[in-house]
Amino acid sequence: MKNQENSANDSERRNSFKRAAKSQKHSKRHPSPITLRLADEERAMLKVLAAGMSVSAYIRKCVFGNDTAPRKVRARVPVKDELALARVLGMLGQSRIANNLNQIAYQANVGSLVVDEQCTKEIHEAYGHIVSMRGDLINALGLTESA
Repeated sequence: MKNQENSANDSERRNSFKRAAKSQKHSKRHPSPITLRLADEERAMLKVLAAGMSVSAYIRKCVFGNDTAPRKVRARVPVKDELALARVLGMLGQSRIANNLNQIAYQANVGSLVVDEQCTKEIHEAYGHIVSMRGDLINALGLTESA
């Protein structure tokens, strides 16, 4: 009897999730692009007329005039030392710091974390690695540390 109840509850739960998934509308982040086919000469002329603007921005300006809102452009932070950045990212990829910290946090939350001398030593060691990687990242990106 209990298996039938569990099965019915599971089935009901699955159907509930399916209904919820169907009811959500999937909105696109960006509208679909508009395609315009040009001859090579026309494309070259557009590039010349754009004069420093992207062709897309030039066409938007021609079509909509100055009434268009400026496009949001994500600023690219220049990397001062790409080799140092690659080294730090490699260290992060090889380390298990995130996983280990997650396990420590879980054990602390459930009350099963034994904080002995060895655990304290490992936490301080991980902290030292994180501080070192932070410093390397700040240097690689050419940033300054704020106090």
